[in-house]
Amino acid sequence: MAIPTFDPNAPAFTRTGINLADPRLGAHAVLTSDDFFAPMARMLDPESAVFIPGKYDDNGKWMDGWESRRKRVTGHDFCIVKLGTAGELMGVDIDTSHFTGNFPPAASIDACRSDDDIPPADAQWTEVLPAVALSGNAHHFRAIEAAEGAVYTHVRLNIYPDGGIARLRVFGRPRRELAPDAELDLASATNGARIVAANNQHYGLASNLLLPTRAANMGEGWETRRRREPGCDWCIVELAVPGEISRIDVDTAHFKGNFADRCSLQGAFVTAGTDESLITQSMFWPVLLDEQKLEMDCVHSFTPEQIMPVTHVRFNILPDGGVSRLCLIGRAVG
Repeated sequence: MAIPTFDPNAPAFTRTGINLADPRLGAHAVLTSDDFFAPMARMLDPESAVFIPGKYDDNGKWMDGWESRRKRVTGHDFCIVKLGTAGELMGVDIDTSHFTGNFPPAASIDACRSDDDIPPADAQWTEVLPAVALSGNAHHFRAIEAAEGAVYTHVRLNIYPDGGIARLRVFGRPRRELAPDAELDLASATNGARIVAANNQHYGLASNLLLPTRAANMGEGWETRRRREPGCDWCIVELAVPGEISRIDVDTAHFKGNFADRCSLQGAFVTAGTDESLITQSMFWPVLLDEQKLEMDCVHSFTPEQIMPVTHVRFNILPDGGVSRLCLIGRAVG
């Protein structure tokens, strides 16, 4: 298993958006022109691509991604992905890791909105990323400048003319119709919550905290390095919508010898500023939940000590360690 790690050199959209093509959000590849050498579903695997020397299957060398056969006619190959949730697109990572002599020289991306798993023949596709050159064994981060307010449910990755893509990540912000005054998980990525910042993500990304399904293993949680100095580890979450939190669920699934010993939660209603400015401000936000003891491999439910409208929370783990999920149940406020 190759666990994705935090890349400080990646574009800002990889941090301000979430991967809408993550199968853990419900995304899946629905149609392709050809996946003879490697199935289209493999391209969406949330883990980093790997290379296994000497591994072959019935069709040839096993590759960790989507790979079409060598095209001997005119045209190009494509793959359609239904996103985990409808959203505004911000950017993509077209990853050709381990594809060296078999990567496509170029790729483009179209998007559409459809209620069907597979968009109908008359679907209105919009080109959101014109054709860009690709190289082998590399990440290709490209920003998407979609029309303001445009919301899409599907993307179509076109490769010219054929070849292999290890991973496709589609970063954006979910846009869902939320019923007024409905109770929801204000910290769910599928509802639009995101990680603003985290002080350490050495073993696991903080964005894993916001996934809607329970973690399958320890690698699907947020885990920091062992702290050798005073203080605690923390992350800041922008809630899906402003809301009042009535229940806090902290899940340490699969963390046993390395779970966070305690946790606490602070929050504030933020109306201005940048992501960077929130880091300093968050140290002084009101306490919603004082320090609480955690146990290994367990779901903990807490009631906030004060309920107030908030747009952001700071989740502290003391002194360090791992937590798999954070759910903040509450109601949206105007």
